[in-house]
Amino acid sequence: MRIGIVSETYPPEINGVALTVHSLAAGLAARGHSVDLVRPRQQQPHTDEAGIDVLSVRGGALPRYPGLRFGLPAGRTLRQHWSEQRPDAIYVATEGPLGWSAMRTARQMGIPLSSGFHTRFDSYADHYGVGLLTPLVRGYLRRFHRRAGATLVPTEALADELHAMGVDNARLLRRAVDTQLFHPCYRDEALRASWGVDASTPAVLYVGRIAAEKNLALMVQAFRAIQQQVPQARYVWVGDGPERAALQSANPDFIFAGVQRGDALARHYASADLFPFSSLSETFGNVILEALAAGLPVVAYAEGAAREHLIDGVNGYRIESGNAQAFIDAATKLGSNPALIRHMGRAAHAGMSGLSPDAVIRDFENLLRDLAEERTHESAAVVSHA
Repeated sequence: MRIGIVSETYPPEINGVALTVHSLAAGLAARGHSVDLVRPRQQQPHTDEAGIDVLSVRGGALPRYPGLRFGLPAGRTLRQHWSEQRPDAIYVATEGPLGWSAMRTARQMGIPLSSGFHTRFDSYADHYGVGLLTPLVRGYLRRFHRRAGATLVPTEALADELHAMGVDNARLLRRAVDTQLFHPCYRDEALRASWGVDASTPAVLYVGRIAAEKNLALMVQAFRAIQQQVPQARYVWVGDGPERAALQSANPDFIFAGVQRGDALARHYASADLFPFSSLSETFGNVILEALAAGLPVVAYAEGAAREHLIDGVNGYRIESGNAQAFIDAATKLGSNPALIRHMGRAAHAGMSGLSPDAVIRDFENLLRDLAEERTHESAAVVSHA
């Protein structure tokens, strides 16, 4: 099949959506499909990948995220491009101006179309002081995803949320994690020594965008509570974002490692001891799977990946959404008990062993093929009745 993928974020950008979309594109290419990737043009040249053809279009810097870009509408360019090399099916991963124009163009051309619900933009408004816009954002998302033949979501709970929002085409596409990369074997004692921790001192880890919607203040509170019990504890932050400078200024004892990739990221995960993650804005939260696979017990609210994969009291603690004190108490209990960290860490790693990226790619492939076949049958029915 020739499969079109439209995304306003893609590596070398580092975020959950970019990495998920890249995994899907690379997986389809590895299975012999031709992938036609449309993305905003970046200053850094893209790395050629076998089986993935890239069309770069105009874009702009995302406000408050200078490292990220959004795509500008490109209907005319897309129509010409897809007329010359027509995809069998298209996946629109993001809901920005580029995604909207791609969806409109694909529908006009009669190309089977699916969308992805990766980011809770409707929940971001409150974090950026524009909460009054939340109903408008939610209405836009509803209109956007109802135009697709299927909207792919990573959890049943999110499918239910979309249904309540008025989007009835949600289809489940579960997430996986690279258990070869995110593995306890990458634990690096030299790295831990550079953080100033020994075998009996907990290193607390954060990985992700350092941004307001991640509920950063609660993670800081939880760490300070751990530190009251274990004064030598250290907090390591991996990533970057608009709140980094303020967070670093207010907490000079925190260790900021910047953006990490590949083996270096795996070493940071495996060299830490626990992963409190208090975000309430995730559609999924890939970092939770990565932490669990690396052998870190997780404390998180019962949302997204935590709802699906975190077993309370076994591989971490799953907290009722919004209960800040329970989150702090669980993090403190775990962070002050090395034996409990080790016990839950072993369970965390073992629990991820069955998640297969290959199975996710096969499911994605089958879903796109089903959409293409449905369109073929519909076209044949129209012709037969003409």
